[in-house]
Amino acid sequence: MALLPRLRRFARSLTGDADSADDLVQMACERSLKRLGQYRDGTRFDSWLYRIVYTQWVDRVRQRQRQSAQAESLRNRQELSGVGESSPRRLVSFMDIKNALGHLPEENKAAIVLVAIEGYTYTEAASVLGVPVGTVASRVARARNMLAEQFREDKPRMVQIHQGSSGRRR
Repeated sequence: MALLPRLRRFARSLTGDADSADDLVQMACERSLKRLGQYRDGTRFDSWLYRIVYTQWVDRVRQRQRQSAQAESLRNRQELSGVGESSPRRLVSFMDIKNALGHLPEENKAAIVLVAIEGYTYTEAASVLGVPVGTVASRVARARNMLAEQFREDKPRMVQIHQGSSGRRR
């Protein structure tokens, strides 16, 4: 239960809206319960759940592509619920970042969200995404460059992602 807010935040960053994110997390929780026997001791439980959310999301994207699904119409519904009593300046920043993330290729978006927002190391993110660590590093670097370019074009500021003293990316 304690992981649900983090899973929802990750799912929301992937899907772009709260309703789809909630559906994704619900499907992932159902799948994890059905496949609990596949969980291996020594594996981080949160990473295992993130991986399930991610694979569920990839499956949904592929299904939509095959079926030529329509664009989601409820994209911004309840989106600001996580912003709270923020100043107008912070709200603009939140909306700018949300919009910029929406323009990233899906694999880059997943990598940058895991590393920069969720605080995963590259190794942990690689485990969640099922790719080599170098691939995560490349995707994060590309995402940073694309975000920086978007902010250079739109506004004279950049999104800063730094490595803290703990060695975990933020």
